[in-house]
Amino acid sequence: MEAEFVPLMYNTFWALIPPIVAILLALLTKEVYSSLFAGIVVGGILYTWGSVGGPYDVAFHPVKALEHVFQDGIIASLSDSYNVGILVFLVFLGILVAMMNKAGGSAAFGKWASEHVHSRVGSQLATIGLGVLIFIDDYFNCLTVGSVMRPVTDRQKISRAKLAYLIDATAAPVCIIAPVSSWAAAVSGFAPEGTNGLLLFVKAIPYNYYALLTLLMMVLMAVFKLEYGPMARHELNAKNGDIFTVDAPDTKSEDSVETKGKVIDLVLPVAVLIITCVIGMIYTGGFFSDESGAGFFSKFVNAFANSDASVGLAYGSFGGIVFTIVLYLIRRVLNFKDCMSCVEEGFKAMVAPIAILTLAWSLKAMTDSLGAAEYVAGIVDASKGSFINILPAVIFLIACGLSFATGTSWGTFGILIPITLKAFPLDGSSPLAIICVSACMAGAVCGDHCSPISDTTIMSSAGAQCNHIAHVSTQLPYAITCACVSFVTYLIAGVMTFWMPNYAVNSTVSLIAGVVLMIATVLVLRKVFPTPDSSSLQGKSQKAGK
Repeated sequence: MEAEFVPLMYNTFWALIPPIVAILLALLTKEVYSSLFAGIVVGGILYTWGSVGGPYDVAFHPVKALEHVFQDGIIASLSDSYNVGILVFLVFLGILVAMMNKAGGSAAFGKWASEHVHSRVGSQLATIGLGVLIFIDDYFNCLTVGSVMRPVTDRQKISRAKLAYLIDATAAPVCIIAPVSSWAAAVSGFAPEGTNGLLLFVKAIPYNYYALLTLLMMVLMAVFKLEYGPMARHELNAKNGDIFTVDAPDTKSEDSVETKGKVIDLVLPVAVLIITCVIGMIYTGGFFSDESGAGFFSKFVNAFANSDASVGLAYGSFGGIVFTIVLYLIRRVLNFKDCMSCVEEGFKAMVAPIAILTLAWSLKAMTDSLGAAEYVAGIVDASKGSFINILPAVIFLIACGLSFATGTSWGTFGILIPITLKAFPLDGSSPLAIICVSACMAGAVCGDHCSPISDTTIMSSAGAQCNHIAHVSTQLPYAITCACVSFVTYLIAGVMTFWMPNYAVNSTVSLIAGVVLMIATVLVLRKVFPTPDSSSLQGKSQKAGK
């Protein structure tokens, strides 16, 4: 019997090298495709660099490395049914957005919004509000909010980088605190057998400091007109007429639009899309075949918890396309030939996100084959010791690092939540159980928010039609600021369990402490950094890299 192949670098720090290489190259070269592929190749090399009881008895086997890169990486990622469902959803959503643009719905909404939103602050708050309302799924959030709000933010001279940040910060951070979402379903699925996964998710919400404080931070920064880091230059350039700063993406598909479009030609398709996506998700969760006799709400919740997000979103987006075509034909905004021309336009608009997602998924496959999950799991297990009350903060940092390196929140949930619940069972014996689970979730979202290889980061760039590296570099200081405040708040929550083990008291007091810390942080930053309106910044507008 042939021995099972185990890479020599398996379950070691080397398992994290491929994503580290990809991230560093992306930040240095400002080019994401070659950087991701370089990380994948490094993963293939490390995978075949020696073995333990395996077939590779040489230091480096280039043929086997290439096989691993393409067969186990790129091809396997593209043949995964869940991934294919996400790609189908992206294409359908791209087609729908192309139709709304061609019909003039986006332009009409932008004109309407410009008559009702008269300030940069108002347009940012409107973007945040729409992002919070679309809480079903982060992919759906990114592309829908982007297509709806681009005309509004452009008219108010808000940079595409800032729009991308607002989209990204209302995608995963909102979904991770929304009980009815694809993320709630994912987290529920990682709960141990016999545990009500949705109840665990709901109880973890008050401790999900990164998500809650990110939303607070966005509102405060919009109201106080605070910008710092690379974003300050992007916003200053936008006020002077350059909303991109770096090279603008190709938006030819939006140049030729119909003048018959009205606000309803955007609002109604988006509303129907939300409804059909919800129906699609609960359908995949067995809502319509449930004969248990349970009430409507219980059946609805169970269906969401058991749903297949990728298939449900594909069903929903297809239903949205069909409705939109019928609507436009009845209203005679577009004819059938115009609608069909949007199929090609929508697909073209999604080529870049699809390419980046494919490479990002392939990179994750490389890290999985090298045992990155097992390596990080060992670190978490070893962390449980005499400093047990600071463990929530430690878990938060570990989750941040793992999610940042792998570019996946859900993968981080799957690794850390079972480990955490093994260390802290949900039997009431430890008040740290819920806090640590929430720290896993918050850290996973934080790392995902920061990572240039994260799918939601990529989708946010696509939704805002913003240069991807520009989005990553401008968002990073904001995400790190919130992460620091969240880390301190987890320290407070963990230490307070000595005196306040009660869930209701501890969660309330620690959340109030986090809110106070965030408000204080924003006020201090406002004193330190001049705003884009400040006279000290006028005249300093410049192109990136020039």
